[in-house]
Amino acid sequence: MTQHLSAESGTDQATTEDTSVRSEAATLVIQAASGDQGAWSRLVDHYARLVWAVTRSFRLSDSDAADVSQMVWLRLLEHIHRVDPERVGAWLVVTTRRECLRVLAFRKRVLLTYESSAFEGQPGDQPELDSELLAGERAHDVRRALESLPDRWQQLLGMLMADPPAPYAEISATIGIPIGSIGPIRGRCLEKLRLLLAS
Repeated sequence: MTQHLSAESGTDQATTEDTSVRSEAATLVIQAASGDQGAWSRLVDHYARLVWAVTRSFRLSDSDAADVSQMVWLRLLEHIHRVDPERVGAWLVVTTRRECLRVLAFRKRVLLTYESSAFEGQPGDQPELDSELLAGERAHDVRRALESLPDRWQQLLGMLMADPPAPYAEISATIGIPIGSIGPIRGRCLEKLRLLLAS
């Protein structure tokens, strides 16, 4: 009987810790939505590995994985007022998966065969023309917005989006930004990107 109570106590403690982590993340979402750059930085730090883990599970190339990760954070920034703070982790996973699938959908498949009849009756797997154009335009817009940022900001975002992201100490030494300023500058970078993409 004592062992049974001990097991239940352990389960309750694990549940309490899980709820505490979710509540902390929810608080960060609420603070970030109200414009707190420090909260946004902590939120990104909290979930960066989760986003990267999902992108890597799709076996994307490094450049595709970086594009997906960047797009996911931009999407969160755009929709942060509509995301349920308690479910931000699940929202990030679903959004990352969708972006990964979108990238995979645009890859061309090659079918090697010696018989021309092998192609008869095969459904086309090419995306709709307008979908491909829209995706290309969106990627072009993101690249153009990034290129309009100051060089140091571009370098900072590049190091933060690397796989794995560069440690703050390395970023500080490379770019010459104090460690305590990296999070706020990243927040300003992403906010500027959001405004550029919205215009």
